[in-house]
Amino acid sequence: MLVIVGVLALVPVWIWWTYPRVGNVLFALIAWVEARRSRLKTLNVPIKGMTLATYQGGDTHAPALLLIHGFSADKGVWLGFARHFVDAYRVIIPDLAGHGKTAFVTGGDYSIAAQARRMVALLDACQVDKVHVIGSSMGAYVASWLATHYPERVLSLGLIGAAGVNLPQPNEVEALVNSGDNPFLIRTRQQFDRFFAMTMAAPPFIPEVLLAAEAQSYIKRRAELAEIFANFSDSPRMEPWLPHVRVPSLILWGREDRMVPVASAQTWLEGIPHARLEILEGIGHLPMVEATQQTVAHCREFLDKAKVYSSIRP
Repeated sequence: MLVIVGVLALVPVWIWWTYPRVGNVLFALIAWVEARRSRLKTLNVPIKGMTLATYQGGDTHAPALLLIHGFSADKGVWLGFARHFVDAYRVIIPDLAGHGKTAFVTGGDYSIAAQARRMVALLDACQVDKVHVIGSSMGAYVASWLATHYPERVLSLGLIGAAGVNLPQPNEVEALVNSGDNPFLIRTRQQFDRFFAMTMAAPPFIPEVLLAAEAQSYIKRRAELAEIFANFSDSPRMEPWLPHVRVPSLILWGREDRMVPVASAQTWLEGIPHARLEILEGIGHLPMVEATQQTVAHCREFLDKAKVYSSIRP
C-alpha cells in the first residue's frame, strides 16, 4: 500500500516536471514544420563576437527583406508572415543577440545601437548591400536606428507597433515598470498569463502545453531578460533622428495594442517625412501573428511601391 501511495504521490511531480518539456519538443517540431512550409532554412551566421541564428529563404539575387523581432520574442514570430514573401525577396530573419538560438552573454551590450551594428554585420556576412527592413516593437526600434544611422543600407522601413519614442500618454506597461513590476520579468505562471494577455488582442489558438513551455522559458530567462531590457530601454529615443529618414516608410499598428499605445503612432508619423500609417482594428501588439493576411497585404503593397522607388532613386 505504501508503495502505491508513493507512486501516486510522484505522478503530479512527474507531470509538473515533464509537461513543459513536452511543450518544448512540440514548439521545436512546429517551428521546423512552419519553416519548411515557408521554404526557410536555418542558417547560423558568424559575425564578430557571436553567431547569429537565422532563417533565410528566397532567391539570393532577389531584393533582400530583413525581418526583426521584438524584445523577448524570437525569429519564429515571422514564420507565417515570411512565407508570403520568399517568392519575391531574399528573406533574412535573425534571432537578435540574447534571444532565441542566439546566445546571451552577461555584459554583452544589448542596446539598440549594438543590435543595429549586429544587423549591419549580418548583412555584410550575407553579402547583402541594401535591404528592405520591417521590425516589430523593439525590432522596429532597431530598424529605425538602421534607417537613420546606416541610411546607405536601407531601402525602405516598416514599423509594426514600434517602441523607441517617448510615450505621448500613460501606458499600462510603463506604469507597471515604474512600479517595479515589469511584466516581461516573470516568476510565476500567473505573471506569464498576465503578460501573454497583454501581447495580443486576437491571439491564434495555442495549446496549453505550449503555453506552459513558454511560461517556463520566461521564468528561466528572467535574469537575462532583465539585463537586455535595461540596455534597450536606456537607449536614446528616436525623435531627433526621425526627420532624417529618407526612404519609404510604413507605420502599422494594432488599435488594441497594450504594449505600446497606438497614440505613439502619431509621433512616428509626424517625425518621418512622407510616412504612411495603417491602423488595424481589433488587433494588438503582434499584427503579423494576430492578423497575418491583413499585415501581409499592407506590407506587400508598401514593398511593391518601395521597390519601384528604390529602382529609380540615385
